[in-house]
Amino acid sequence: MKAMVLKNICDLKVNKKPLELVEMPVPVPKGREVLVKISACGVCHTELDEIEGRTPPPQFPIILGHQVVGRVEETGSGAKKFKTGERVGIAWIYSACGKCKFCLKGDENLCDHFKATGRDAHGGYAEYMTVEEDFAYIIPDEFSDSEAAPLLCAGAIGYRSIKLTGMTDGQNLGLTGFGASAHLVLKMVKHKYPSSKVFVFARSEKERDFARELGAVWAGDTTDTPPEKLDSIIDTTPVWKPIVEAMINLEKGGRLVVNAIRKESIDKDCLMELDYPVHLWLEKEIKSVANVARSDVSEFLQLAAQIPIKPEVQEFPLKDANRALVEIKEKKIRGAKVLRID
Repeated sequence: MKAMVLKNICDLKVNKKPLELVEMPVPVPKGREVLVKISACGVCHTELDEIEGRTPPPQFPIILGHQVVGRVEETGSGAKKFKTGERVGIAWIYSACGKCKFCLKGDENLCDHFKATGRDAHGGYAEYMTVEEDFAYIIPDEFSDSEAAPLLCAGAIGYRSIKLTGMTDGQNLGLTGFGASAHLVLKMVKHKYPSSKVFVFARSEKERDFARELGAVWAGDTTDTPPEKLDSIIDTTPVWKPIVEAMINLEKGGRLVVNAIRKESIDKDCLMELDYPVHLWLEKEIKSVANVARSDVSEFLQLAAQIPIKPEVQEFPLKDANRALVEIKEKKIRGAKVLRID
């Protein structure tokens, strides 16, 4: 099979072709695994973190990609959940132990033995992959393969972020950054909380225009002041400064949810600007998002089909995965980028 493989950590500003197109054996499903013939795989900012070494290092060589859509080609001897030919998705959560206190209450995302698709096991930048059947999900008929791919990460993590805000209908929500995840969050909020106003902070005028197109009541730069205080804010940026700026705009008792696996750099000057009475006092909170649980993925796919949420996507052939990654690095983003594997 063809696969785009990462063989070592590198700086994308220096090496704009970190992935190599190679031929590999098609994996064989074992036990309760299924073999998936991949048709589409979303390209995520987390892949930049993996390439540039901000996440725990994978065992090289590794196939990246954790927004995977395809059809079951073959099943292992113990797999009973899916039939050959069924369309399934695979998300960031590749596996968890199933036995610890976190797994037993449905928080597999916090499991010490959590494994990530495309980091701890080969992912979807390839023609085939295997996964245990309990970590694959039926894709609703409402979506094409390319539309479904970004729902599996950008959508699912956005769904978890909304839950962690604790927001109710009528409360103001802020979105810092407006890429693949944030544009899906806005669509969800418009459906689930129709009386709530959404305010968007983005450095790019194109992103701000896109946010207004989708229904944001206001869009400004990350340092701009919105016309109203915000009950909660979801940060989807790869840097620190927007967090500090966002805290100023929170209402008393408000919550900032940081939707990022890693930040690209620690700006010490920015952190030193964190002023307790200005940014944190009056019972403001900061909460991080850690991965996704299986329930986030399955619940979000059902919600997305009901609304329905149709993400805006840009398609690339598998061999152009490097170009898609560099465009994300260079902030050339509108909606989500998806690899088509034909």
